[in-house]
Amino acid sequence: MHIAMIGAGYVGLVSATCFADFGHDVVCIDKDPDRLNALRQGKIPIFEPGLEDLAKSNAEAGRLRFGDDVGKAARGADIVFLAVGTPSRHGDGYADLTFVYEAARDIAPHLAGFTVVVTKSTVPVGTGDEVERIIRDANPAAEFTVVSNPEFLREGSAIEDFKRPDRIIVGTDDTRAQAIMEDVYRPLGANNTPVLFVDRRTAELTKYASNAFLAMKITFINEMADLCERVGADVLGVARGMGMDARIGNRFLDAGPGYGGSCFPKDSTALTNMAQDSDSPLRLVETTVAINDQRRRAMARKVIRACGGRVRGRRIGILGLTFKPGTDDMREAPSIPIIRTLLDAGAVIRAYDPAANAAAHHTLREIEICDDPYDVAQDAIGLAVITEWEEFKSLDLERLGRQMDPMSNVLVDLRNMFDPAEVSKAGLTYEAVGRGNLNRASEAIKFAAE
Repeated sequence: MHIAMIGAGYVGLVSATCFADFGHDVVCIDKDPDRLNALRQGKIPIFEPGLEDLAKSNAEAGRLRFGDDVGKAARGADIVFLAVGTPSRHGDGYADLTFVYEAARDIAPHLAGFTVVVTKSTVPVGTGDEVERIIRDANPAAEFTVVSNPEFLREGSAIEDFKRPDRIIVGTDDTRAQAIMEDVYRPLGANNTPVLFVDRRTAELTKYASNAFLAMKITFINEMADLCERVGADVLGVARGMGMDARIGNRFLDAGPGYGGSCFPKDSTALTNMAQDSDSPLRLVETTVAINDQRRRAMARKVIRACGGRVRGRRIGILGLTFKPGTDDMREAPSIPIIRTLLDAGAVIRAYDPAANAAAHHTLREIEICDDPYDVAQDAIGLAVITEWEEFKSLDLERLGRQMDPMSNVLVDLRNMFDPAEVSKAGLTYEAVGRGNLNRASEAIKFAAE
């Protein structure tokens, strides 16, 4: 199968590489000359475990190529995937479809023979209709159909998600397109991956609905964590008890500083706008967005309270800057508003992240970026863990404590990564999220001592 992937961003690169690894002939098109030059040299401009090696092996095998000739790629393709960005539009939060429509106009004059044009980008309901109209107006003789095939990739585990997905969603009523899409994904048959064929608009909405639901699930457990702190319960136990119910499941039930990244914030806002325009507002999703926006500043206030309520002129260390581990992506990362709130309160910030230090230099110029997590702790009155990088679990807590301010050495664990007993043993004061039972225990000890 000959595939043209328009867009060498995150989704485009992962999809093109994995399709090539399936044995398809893939050309990945991008207009950025610097990006293309790097890709041709075997350098992947994004942080995604395993992607560089997989891209290199498929490029060497001749199955994966990179270029900027849209016309040549479209003419020789059985399938053209549109995998360009759909960022939030400045000012109103709607999905900006400029790049999608531009890609449709670029390929339209060059389609030869029956071609399946697939929107891989996350797009509002009805976008496929407009893509079809654009191509039809530009090339009335073209024989094509437009299909929706949303992606469900998690940064940090995108290759695994692509090759072992929970499901493949294909939006089309065209039988020829269905047959071609089945051929494209046939290698997944060995994993018994279900392929769900629905109409195009249903497929477009399914992506938004999935992301919004997961965002609500995260927000729900975060609110439960707040309640746990008030009533003396432990959100870890609550989440475990909920997750054992097969109807609920245990994923996305980790309390923390709120969701971020390139998908959940953008897609939830775009969905609420779409729903309002359709006179069918989604109040649950609207509330989810509002609560998540507020949570970051609430977590910053939690850090300030844990550090005695006054941080002006005092140093606070931050461990983890990306929105999740396994990526260098800082888009909508909770760390940004948390740090900015701490700066507003007068704190002096030092931070470390295993993958995003370079990005942080541009995003958070007011803070000092360290190359070592122990440097972050030097003379700090408190440390805040914002991203649950695996390497943080092996930190020498006693060493951290020795480097912190001896009068105030608080570890604020916004991801509930650490064992409270181990933290206390190292001489640190521990503050977690939603673990009100720890507060009750400390109160009981204090009462007994009195």
